[in-house]
Parts: sequence; C-alpha cells; structure tokens
Amino acid sequence: MRIVVNGQQAFGKAVLEALLERGEEVVAVYCAPDKEGRPLDPLKQAALDHGIPVYQPASFKDPTAVEELKSLKPDLSVMAYVILFVPEEFLNAPTHGTIQYHPSLLPKHRGPSSINWPIIQGSARTGLTIFWPDNGLDTGPILLQKEVEIGPDDTLGSIYFDQLFPLGVKAMLEGVDLVRDGRAPKEVQDDSLATYESWCKKEDVELDWSKPVQEVYNMIRGANPQPGAWTRHAGKVLQIFDCAKADGDGAPGEVIDINGCGITVAAAGGAIQIHRLRAEGGQKLAGGEYASETGLAKGDTLG
Repeated sequence: MRIVVNGQQAFGKAVLEALLERGEEVVAVYCAPDKEGRPLDPLKQAALDHGIPVYQPASFKDPTAVEELKSLKPDLSVMAYVILFVPEEFLNAPTHGTIQYHPSLLPKHRGPSSINWPIIQGSARTGLTIFWPDNGLDTGPILLQKEVEIGPDDTLGSIYFDQLFPLGVKAMLEGVDLVRDGRAPKEVQDDSLATYESWCKKEDVELDWSKPVQEVYNMIRGANPQPGAWTRHAGKVLQIFDCAKADGDGAPGEVIDINGCGITVAAAGGAIQIHRLRAEGGQKLAGGEYASETGLAKGDTLG
C-alpha cells in the first residue's frame, strides 16, 4: 500500500520511522513550510535521510497541492500531527482517504490543547482517537480509540510523552492495518457529547489560590510544561512547574513554609509545595533557591 505521511515534529517523525521499520511503502512526506532561522522539522529531516520526497505547500487549499498529491497515486494518507487546515478534496485524494491522530477521546476535547484540558478539569482518564478527518474540527468518523489513565500526579508532559506519544504511534500502525485489511470502521461521532475548549493559553492558567487545593494542583500539572501555570510575586509573573499537594493552613496565596523541599503556599483546604519555578525573564529555579535569591519569606503572599 502506497502511503503518504502528513505531519510535523517528533510525533510525525516517529510515525514515519515506525512505518518504514516494518517495510511500508512511504511515497512522500508532507510537512509545514520551513521557518527562517530555525532547524529543519524533525519529520522533514527524517524523510530526507531516507530519500523520501518532501512537499511543503503553504496551503493545502491550493489546487496545485491536490493535483500534486493525486500524481503520487497514494492508497492512504496518514496525518500524524497537522496544524494547517486540510480540505476534504485533499483528504479524499488517496484511494482509501486519510486517517488522523488526535490526543483525546473524541468527541471530547475537540481542537488544540486536548491533553491539557482533561488534566486541568480533574478527569481520571483520557486517550487518543484515530479518525477520518473531514472539513470540521475533529468531527470525522472514528476508526479506533485507546484509553489511558490520568494518575493523581500526572502532568501534561507525562501523559503525552509516557503514554499518548508511544501509544499513538502504535495506534497509527493499527489504523493502517485496519484500512489495508478492509476492516476499517467509520463510527459517527455523537455531537451531543462534544466539548471544545480551544488553546490552553497563559490567560487561562493564572492560579487562584482561593480555589480548592485540588483544583489549583490540577491547573499546575495540566499546564506543565506548557504554557506553565502562573501567579505573581513582587509584581512579576512567576511560573510554577514541579509541585506537590501538602498539608497546611493559611490565607489564600500565603507562603506558610520555606525549606529544602520548596515553598509551601496555602490554598483552600490545603497547600501546594512548589519545587521548581521561574520568575519573569529568569531561569527555572528550585523553590528554596528562588526564595533565597529574592527574599521571599514566610508570611508573604503570592497572587
């Protein structure tokens, strides 16, 4: 089966290399245009290393891009990680169409930042979907899904890199097998169950220390490492990264302890012990180191 890989970044590269490792015929790679002054995208570099033709249209709406794809006579397009809009004419050009990876259990968390939001909202489970994309935003029929647990201390980073990344590569290969074997379902999504939260941006993850400690903790771990939950100290933005829930009592945002483990800050019903943070314009520091450098003291207030 003649396969086209469409994507970018490390996940796109991993899918390409997994397909090649098991002997699939990858006839072309599509990825985003190069950015001046920045290294080549890992997917593009991997394609060049393997001698695979690379196409980088500025827009997939361009009729030339569609004709170019048709000339390759692909059987299937595999969209590993794509941020540009891809119209149905392009999606349907391969004999068996296009399958796409999305890191949530569709129709939940359609759109970007679909890994952040389940953690921030306190969900116990999330997962991934391989689906047949259409002109909607993550609205196409479902091919297969895989569930994963969100552990009590999981972060955006651990859920993606430890679970959804490796499981997603395997699921893409499974999807290719289902298409090749003629066993590929197209289960229509139930729109009544759909959610869409858009990008998780800096303005979404400012910490409110008056909230229950579990909600504060979920916000920090769901935004770690990007965009990084934040609060204020001495008028400056302070991004919070590694932390843990702790016992303690105080006014919301009050620093109730500073020791070798970090800075402990009160929230409703408990506290957060901050292990690592970064002040605006500075480097990431251990909590105790930050307190020592800035004069932060017990009884001060963050926020």
